Amino acid sequence: MPLSHLNAAGLPEMVDVGDKAITTRIAVAEATVVLGKTIMAELEGNGFNTRKGSVIQTAVIAGTMAVKQTWSVIPLCHALDISSVKFTVDPVDVQSMKIRCTVKTAGRTGVEMEALHGASIAALTIYDMCKAMSHDIRIEGLQLVSKTGGKTDYEKAK
Repeated sequence: MPLSHLNAAGLPEMVDVGDKAITTRIAVAEATVVLGKTIMAELEGNGFNTRKGSVIQTAVIAGTMAVKQTWSVIPLCHALDISSVKFTVDPVDVQSMKIRCTVKTAGRTGVEMEALHGASIAALTIYDMCKAMSHDIRIEGLQLVSKTGGKTDYEKAK
């Protein structure tokens, strides 16, 4: 399968999406932040607040900002008119939190990179807000969960 971001000479270039149909496009990405039992217990005991502020609210704001700026960070991404960004940040067990980022647009190209960028920056923000408690925090499983709209749909196998 040829790479869409390379021209006939093998040089990188932004894909021309001018002739594609405008469709509703939605992408969902997720990541897991493994904080460890001690940090999770402390966060839960404090309503997920630290001296730096609300861990969850700050992660959502940072992730939303990242979604809107994906084009400026990943060189061959298009600047998109994002119509919706939604996050869930939930404990999944006694040591981990799962971030899920859903991005929606009506456009000519998908929002997979925006969803992945949003989930990754939200995860990094949680790391940043908790690193004073431990540097043994891990970010795992950054992945595209699903995408709809455009030429093909995708759903990660369960």
